[in-house]
Amino acid sequence: MLLHRLTQYAARAEADGELPPPYYRPKRIQWILQLNEEGTAADFVDRRPAKGEKPLETTAPYAYRAGTKPPPYLMVDTAQYVLALPKQAPGKPVTERAIEEGRRRRDAYADLLLAWANAAPNDPYATAVRTFVTTGVLHRLQAPQEMTAADNIALMAHDNTWLHLLPSVQDAWAAGVRSRKSGKNAAGLCLVCGKEGELLSTIPESIKSGAIPTAGRGRDAQLVSINASAQGRSGTLQLVNTPVCERCGGRAMAALNLLLTSDTNRRRATNSVTVWWTQEPVDDLFGTLDTPTDAAVARLLQSLNEHPDPATAERIDSNAYYALTLGLNNARAVVLDWLDIPVGRLRNHLGAWFDHHRVYDGWNHSYRYFPLWHLALAAGRWDDKANKYASGSAPKGLEQELLHAALTRAPVPARLLPHLLQRIRADRRIDPPRVALLRLALHPNRKDHQVTAPADRLDSTQLDPGYLCGRVFAILEAIQYAALPDVKATIGDRFFGTAMTAPAAVFKTLRLGANAHLKRLRRDNGAAHTALSRRLAEAFAAFDPHDGIPVLLTTEQQAKFVLGYEQQRAADFAAKAAHKNKDQAAHDAVEAG
Repeated sequence: MLLHRLTQYAARAEADGELPPPYYRPKRIQWILQLNEEGTAADFVDRRPAKGEKPLETTAPYAYRAGTKPPPYLMVDTAQYVLALPKQAPGKPVTERAIEEGRRRRDAYADLLLAWANAAPNDPYATAVRTFVTTGVLHRLQAPQEMTAADNIALMAHDNTWLHLLPSVQDAWAAGVRSRKSGKNAAGLCLVCGKEGELLSTIPESIKSGAIPTAGRGRDAQLVSINASAQGRSGTLQLVNTPVCERCGGRAMAALNLLLTSDTNRRRATNSVTVWWTQEPVDDLFGTLDTPTDAAVARLLQSLNEHPDPATAERIDSNAYYALTLGLNNARAVVLDWLDIPVGRLRNHLGAWFDHHRVYDGWNHSYRYFPLWHLALAAGRWDDKANKYASGSAPKGLEQELLHAALTRAPVPARLLPHLLQRIRADRRIDPPRVALLRLALHPNRKDHQVTAPADRLDSTQLDPGYLCGRVFAILEAIQYAALPDVKATIGDRFFGTAMTAPAAVFKTLRLGANAHLKRLRRDNGAAHTALSRRLAEAFAAFDPHDGIPVLLTTEQQAKFVLGYEQQRAADFAAKAAHKNKDQAAHDAVEAG
């Protein structure tokens, strides 16, 4: 199914002129070797970029090569193949073996050039290349001193024509790769296109090094690799149990590599990459996850409100949406996730994602929505000195799990809630992204559109003891701030962790302290005293008269404690903002009067 969807995308990319020729991929060129018109001489052109300059890049012949005698590429290859420049370990002398291997590779490169030139006897470029090889010009070339064995060298004609982009070169290269990669006289039914044809023994093109983020060494990776009997069904190797024809295998990998280089259809995480595409063109739904603009989120929420049932939304827009997430295990690509759903259902899922995590900003009387990467980062450790979350401190794989939850409307991972609560206690930091994560983690069933999420703002009807404890603690803290605006160590600094886990142990002491603060407020600020004392009494009255304040809170109740605490604070901020605006309006009216 995956290869089939990729070949479909390849057809669309080819029609748009975006698909590279078969077995070509982008390469950076450090040197150009420009032949004269007759092929009797050649000059080097240094194209290494200066600092801050964009490197020269072109699509060039490529096929995965390995083994003891890896073959050359046609027209564009490294200095080790073009000039027999031997590899040299840092600080060590060049070995005879490296020199001999360099000569072998240059001879193979020369033979490949000659084979193409002889197959096109009437081509003037081929005549020059034939002379370049047969008269010994190639073998007499000396590498510039600053050139390294890994530098790519591209052949260019006297009139600045890239030789590797000639149609005859593209055809010759594709034919050569097919002859190497196809199975020995293997023919059969291709599982991708459903047609009889010559089958591949291995996937001819790999995933480019660096395309899949990894903490280890970056290298080319194979999407399908079965080179040990234990890996294959019935002990068979390579693609015996996955019959794919040459055309489908090549085009599928070309499409995948094209997506992996795209800035609009790719999302890179710490140790994975996700690419997405659609059957028919559509607006950038995926990008909204990392750049949630007000307009984009509003459209998704409107779509969710109009069609809350995912099944109904699917029928409204049946255009297919595909997303593939890849990781890396040595030289093998690992499919971490594969999504194949209608666009209408995806809109529903994304709308639910933003609806389920939004946080009310009381001071500005608005809702906040967060990029997915920010939510993942907020699960990490807060660095007080740097005033930011420590990079790499979030649980490994969490960002990918949140991405899956956003795209599929699945629950967030169960490990998130206890980890997040531990981080809140240790960091003593609660901010909107962490509250957003708590709302997601506390949702009882994100897949059921009839089940509501925890309230996104203060819910005075919520009688969960953890939520009530959080509200009470926020009110006690507000009373202290109002009475002692210059206080250095608040009750939040001293008692938050205990109140969050064992509220009964501290609430009696905090209530007595609040009584003293309220007396001060009654003397100095009667309006604040009236509002805060009433708010505190109402919160305490909401507790069950028989159970009272709980001795211990469960993990879920601790999360609701934090939610109640923050939502009470947001409501208080909203009240302050409204009072400030009212006073400002009255002042403006007097000034205008």
